Amino acid sequence: MPVPTSGASSGRDQNRPRRRALKALSAVLVLAAAALVVYELTGKSSQEAGCVVRSDDDTLKLTQSQAANAATIAAVATARGLPERAVTIALATALQESRLDNLDHGDRDSLGLFQQRPSQGWGTAQQILDPVYSTNSFYDSLVKIDGYSRLPLTVAAQKVQKSGYPQAYAKHEADATMLSAALVGRKAGALSCRTGADKEDSAGGAPGDPAVVTTLLEREFGTQARPKTAGEPARTVAVPAAPAGGGAAGDTVRRGWQLAQWSVAHAHDLKVAAVSFNGMQWQAARSGSGWRKAPEDAGGNSDGAGGGFVRITVAQ
Repeated sequence: MPVPTSGASSGRDQNRPRRRALKALSAVLVLAAAALVVYELTGKSSQEAGCVVRSDDDTLKLTQSQAANAATIAAVATARGLPERAVTIALATALQESRLDNLDHGDRDSLGLFQQRPSQGWGTAQQILDPVYSTNSFYDSLVKIDGYSRLPLTVAAQKVQKSGYPQAYAKHEADATMLSAALVGRKAGALSCRTGADKEDSAGGAPGDPAVVTTLLEREFGTQARPKTAGEPARTVAVPAAPAGGGAAGDTVRRGWQLAQWSVAHAHDLKVAAVSFNGMQWQAARSGSGWRKAPEDAGGNSDGAGGGFVRITVAQ
């Protein structure tokens, strides 16, 4: 026969849901307090710094270093006159091999963005850890493959990498396609980065150097980029948007957006304060807002119009 439940015991049972709710609320408050402490100590939330690429129906989030490495891969392809498909293959490969981080370790002696091995003839460790060198090495092998741009991505990537997991590249094709569309300039304003702090200097007080911007532009884009500083505002580098040797108006806009988004992807390393092109502007001080319409001067001229130039201003 069931033992009758006392009134006191019944009351305790009725209070259990309330006690569980109070414990859950206490746990939430503890976590919120911990997050606040982290924010106060670091001066930023964990989600502030980073980059994002947007398409019509998808979003890809990257760290600042991942975005910079991806932009380098696209720039080197442009310097070599390679098609967007080559960029997509390279980005998918790097996403699989290193998640676009320039790793100083890997399986056996594998290193860098593409996990290339000195023992397999890819170069010295120092060379492989240079993103421009390693990217050029990847393209050197890719362009030797007959009809690589028409091959399935996994096949083209595997012919270069000779991986033990050749099908693994396929899972990155959608992200690589979206990322390459932004980084070759086909999708205007698709890539934007948050600096991690709403202040003019995106590098925690360190000034930028226009000469460093110019050097990296010329190293990654080669003769495709001839920046100038003469006649420009202080600390500003202007890069012609028109391709070397000229081209259609659409080519100029596309190339301009490639340069503009390359600059934003490298904003953290180059201490970029602002980038302007085609009536649009990205500012480190308002990086959370992404690309915005550039302000107009008293004569109605947009700061971002640029007369066919991409203007990159570094922090003071």
